Amino acid sequence: MRILKLECFSRKQACISYSASIDGFQFTTSFNYNTVDFYSLEEKFGIDFMQRIYFHIVAFDINRLISLRPNLIDFGCFNCHVTPKFVDIWKNIIKGVWSQWRYENNQPDYFGPNFLSQGTINNNPIVLQPKNKNNNLVFCGGGKDSLVAMNILKHSEEPYDTLVYSHSIYGNHENQHRIIDGLIKQLDSSQNHRVYIDDDFLSTSNKASLLSMFGVKTICAAETPSSLFNALPIALSHNLNYLILGHEKSADLGNLTWDVTNEEINHQWGKSLVSEKLLHMYIKDQLVENIEYFSILKPIRDPVIFSSLINSTKTVKFTHSCNLRKPWCGKCAKCTYVWLNYCAYLPENLVLEIFNKNLFDNNEENNLWLWQLLGLKEHIPFECVGQAEEARLAFELCYYRGYSGKTMDNYIQAFPNRVPIGKIKHLFKVDNQNHLIPDSLKIKALPVLKLMAEQSQYFVFNRLKS
Repeated sequence: MRILKLECFSRKQACISYSASIDGFQFTTSFNYNTVDFYSLEEKFGIDFMQRIYFHIVAFDINRLISLRPNLIDFGCFNCHVTPKFVDIWKNIIKGVWSQWRYENNQPDYFGPNFLSQGTINNNPIVLQPKNKNNNLVFCGGGKDSLVAMNILKHSEEPYDTLVYSHSIYGNHENQHRIIDGLIKQLDSSQNHRVYIDDDFLSTSNKASLLSMFGVKTICAAETPSSLFNALPIALSHNLNYLILGHEKSADLGNLTWDVTNEEINHQWGKSLVSEKLLHMYIKDQLVENIEYFSILKPIRDPVIFSSLINSTKTVKFTHSCNLRKPWCGKCAKCTYVWLNYCAYLPENLVLEIFNKNLFDNNEENNLWLWQLLGLKEHIPFECVGQAEEARLAFELCYYRGYSGKTMDNYIQAFPNRVPIGKIKHLFKVDNQNHLIPDSLKIKALPVLKLMAEQSQYFVFNRLKS
């Protein structure tokens, strides 16, 4: 019996931390905030309620250790908070986010551990008193989606704060914040809230030997759900009840269908509308009644997002998206996808300033990613990238702009017929139904999104006709 156990939990004025063990290995994680006072929050909302907040932060962070296949989980001092509705949301998140992990590790029947102890009573939510002017907290990872999301709020005349978190897996905290601050300083954020996460499990130097010892190949972490619960102390401290993401419609679609289980494997499931709805309703029902958790980009797809950057050429050079070496490694699937689309939509000299290389002819690894992005391999890359039709449109725009290289030559050979304009119109539609943008913001934001989509279609269609 392999047991994942929460060994201890502690909190200080601006920090919470916990230790967990599995099969004799112990790991510690801490969350440090720059604008949160937990002592004040306990006075304002009560210790019992804040214990529920602490529990959810721990529970949605500790689940990355599920990658080591525990049979049982013991939440220790928080076992009383393992309510029926928590069990339901937690298992749904595990099933969705860990679909890729099950596929990669050939674990079709593993859906997480059982619970050592469960409560029987669900909780009542509190009501947060929002501020009169600024209720918006934007999750900012520093990439093009964050930039576009903040631009939409700006054009909607909506003030906002930003939430930025750094993680020890990416190296020095201040360096991470320095890179993202370069973007935020170009925009109109009212206040920048920071979370510093130190984690000696994901950051361990002997990760490969640890995985081998537990008989698995990869580690999965529910990054988006975890960041939501990490944001709650900030929302409570500053009366920000609109928690705003930058997740586009493409995230709703999977990478492949696994023939063993006949399920869709979606690397971005945690960013999908399905996940968003589950988390949104759970927060409102169990924690804070008037929290609104939604993506302002959910009605649109990547061609609209990338082409809108034409109006942000002075700012886009401050974006970064690499998950391996910030700001850009230039070798991973994420860098390759962003580079491809920057080439398709932005001035060539700007792309060269950002990347300083032509990835169409860079190395075999980039060529493989590009080929996967086109849907010509078993699946599109397991990264936060768009769908094959969006990648092909980007290739086509690069072709018309005169880009060359080995992979471009292969593309022309594989797709001798040009992209028919009539078959890509759906990429520029604004989905007015499938999103969670609240009515008070939808009135302002949807006209901005529609204008973006119209301008994007005009730009692309004219380019393809030239």
